[in-house]
Formats: sequence, structure tokens, C-alpha cells
Amino acid sequence: METPISVLLADDQALLRAGFAMVIDSQQDMRVVAQAGTGVEALEAVGEHRPDVVLMDIRMPELDGLETTRRLLDDAGDGGPGTADAPTVIVLTTFDTDEYAVEALRAGASGFLLKDVQPEVLLDSIRTAVDGGAVIAPTTTRRLLDQTLLDDARSARSREPDAAQRARLETLTSREREILVEMATGDSNGEIAARLFLSEATVKTHVAHVLAKLGVRDRVQAVVFAYDSGLVDRSAPPGTGR
Repeated sequence: METPISVLLADDQALLRAGFAMVIDSQQDMRVVAQAGTGVEALEAVGEHRPDVVLMDIRMPELDGLETTRRLLDDAGDGGPGTADAPTVIVLTTFDTDEYAVEALRAGASGFLLKDVQPEVLLDSIRTAVDGGAVIAPTTTRRLLDQTLLDDARSARSREPDAAQRARLETLTSREREILVEMATGDSNGEIAARLFLSEATVKTHVAHVLAKLGVRDRVQAVVFAYDSGLVDRSAPPGTGR
């Protein structure tokens, strides 16, 4: 059997940690290796246990989840967010209007979920994040992400993409650029495949190439890059890109 996905729970509510731990430990393919009640404890626990995934609360004492995420991913492996030693961070938030969740994405988190998430969604999200997929809570939280990135995109359009961004975009083939634009819709590989008349396996391969060429951790960070570079115009209808 493959090595289980190791998970660190960082939240100042002990009862919530206990509930999540019970759900996670019920699965054969994952286990909770440590828990932390503050951001400082989370940093120490990550250093000790090297988990694959950190479920990170936003509002914690001593050091909040946003700053903890930033420090964690900046310091991992002394090489920043793209290193192999960096865990995958999924931010947890109580309210779907929590603007700090989007800031956590920009700090390097792979997505965010509401704390009232259904157990099966939580488990699927952990697996998805480990595989490099996007983990974004639905409904209002998703719209919050869209609006925040729209504001960033409008700001980005007032300036030219920098040389480094242009250089990375130029490494993409025309098909890979098309895939990156499609990724910005938030659709799954299967949905993108159906729209482009490709196999899901082909789309998955293209996504992997996009992530590698852009030097980003996952789909969320790739989409953020697409907005910041001006490749995607969020004012256009979903699926049209520009």
C-alpha cells in the first residue's frame, strides 16, 4: 500500500481539530501526524513532522494563518514555495466573505475551504490538493476569489507584464496557453476536455506542462499568474479568456 497522505491540523479550536482528525484518520490513504493551536506551533510542527498537507485556520493567536502560510512556504527547503519540501496548504475559514483567504492564496496556499465543509468534500479536497489540483470552496467564496482577481487583473492591465512573466509565457505552446486560459474558468480537466474535444488524459498532461514551465505549485497559482500577466481578462465570459 502507498504511504498515506500526512496531514497537519492548525486551528485554535480543539473541538474542530478533533472532528477533522476523526474524519481524516478514518481513511486508509491519509493520517493526521500533528495538531497545532497557533501559527507558531504550526511552524514548529511542520519542521518536525514534514506533513504533505496543512489545513490552516486563518484566525489564530500569536501568528495568524496568513503570515504562517507565507513564512512556511517561503522557508520550506530554503528555496521558497516551489520546493519539494514545501507542504500543500489548504486554508480554512469560517465566513465565506473572509478576504484573508484570497491573500493566503497569494501567499502560496493551494486553496481554501469553509469550516462547515462536508466530510467527503474535505477528504476529496486533500487528495486533489496533493495531486496539484485547485481547492476552492463553492458559492460565495468562489465569487469572492473571482472578484479579488478581477480587481487585480484591472490593475495589471494598466501596466505591461514584466520581462520575467513574458519570458515564462513564451515557453508555452499555443495549446498550453489555451489550456491555461481554460484553467482560469475553474473547471475540471474533464470539463475542459469536453469543451476542447480532447481526452481528459491529454488535458492533464498539458496542465502538468503548464505548471512546470511557469514554475508554479498548482492550478491556483497558475491561474493567479494568468491574471497577473494579463493573459486572462476576467471581464470576458467564462471560457473565452480574452
